[in-house]
Amino acid sequence: MKQDNAVLAALDLGSSKVSFLIAKVNRSSELLPDPLKNIEIVGIGVAPSFGVKQGVVIDIEATTEAIRKARREAELMAGLRVFETLVSLSGAHICSFDSKGMIAIKSKEVTAHDMERVIEAAKAVTVPSDRQVLHVIPREYRVDHQAGILNPIGMTGVRLEVVAHIVTGSQATIQNNLKTIERAGLKIKGIVMSQLATAKAVLSEDEKSLGVCVADVGAGSTHLIYYVNSSVAHMSQIGIGGNHFTQDIAIGLRTPQSSAENIKISKGYCMTVGISDEDTVEVEGVGGRKSRLIKKKDLAEIIEPRAEELIAFIGHDVEKSNLSPFLGSGIVLTGGGAHLGGLVEMAEYQLDYPVRLGLPKNLGGLMDSLKSGRFATVVGLLIHGWEEKLFVQVQNETGDSITPSVQMMADRLKNFFRELF
Repeated sequence: MKQDNAVLAALDLGSSKVSFLIAKVNRSSELLPDPLKNIEIVGIGVAPSFGVKQGVVIDIEATTEAIRKARREAELMAGLRVFETLVSLSGAHICSFDSKGMIAIKSKEVTAHDMERVIEAAKAVTVPSDRQVLHVIPREYRVDHQAGILNPIGMTGVRLEVVAHIVTGSQATIQNNLKTIERAGLKIKGIVMSQLATAKAVLSEDEKSLGVCVADVGAGSTHLIYYVNSSVAHMSQIGIGGNHFTQDIAIGLRTPQSSAENIKISKGYCMTVGISDEDTVEVEGVGGRKSRLIKKKDLAEIIEPRAEELIAFIGHDVEKSNLSPFLGSGIVLTGGGAHLGGLVEMAEYQLDYPVRLGLPKNLGGLMDSLKSGRFATVVGLLIHGWEEKLFVQVQNETGDSITPSVQMMADRLKNFFRELF
């Protein structure tokens, strides 16, 4: 591999699957018209997940094995060995709140150091000992009496204030998730909230500016994130996901879970309106019983109540957030569950917001295999890693170690001279 290439790795622990991506980033060439094309996906690994429930590891052994399988699949495709990764984090244990910080501007002109100081001031809030701060996200800055500033560097004033959105999680739950990843032989390069990663993958800057809610319909739950004036304003979670639809179909049609999942993906539709009485679906029997044909409208009658419930919960969450008047871009549905036939149309009708299906932004390389909402989070992790230059250490097929960054080389030289002297 050329020296001007760096490597990114991303791991998403879902309730139905573990996804692992490896990408090369060309850092030396001129940026392409679409900068994200500099991220070239070279390895994709996906393994079924049975040890994660709503973002929380409930079976360490099963999850460790799924991570190893997805990692190995991606490494074989990429021809690289990866030792570090970015990882997403989600779950009901995550909560967020706003906090304010204020400092005096020392040199009368705002510097990057002043921004760091004011964010530290916003972080100086009492957090329970069993919780860990994951993100401190600036919402807006104020210089003296001027509010609504996104980047105050260079502005003149006496006082700098910030309103920051602080995200925390259960320390024990986070450590169990990270321990599982480390047992699979990977070091943690960085932790990113799944909602933040998903938003990076599916939203445009215009949507963030006008105000938008992203609802990521995963297998076990639905994660929501709200943007107002290009800043994160709120995060939440709903305990309904794609698996609930699958369970309803399995019980309603008396068919195995695997068959119910296939029916949901290939034939599922959440509205009975417009379905012909003559359309049929083949349903696998349980315990060796013969397959049978049912009307597609009967299938829709099973799915429709659950879809209405999910959309009602999303609508209630929007109202509870008090951000309803600021969502000029409406709602973006993403995740594997968002691909259910008719869900976007039903949401637009019931919620009276513009609603669209969110697909991951088009990166380079093997992106054609990832053009689905179910990969939005893991693709967003790669985008975050590219933005923050969180490149990982890898080995090529011959076993030669590849240094991903100048900083790593500098750290090694420091250690070398420290050992000498």
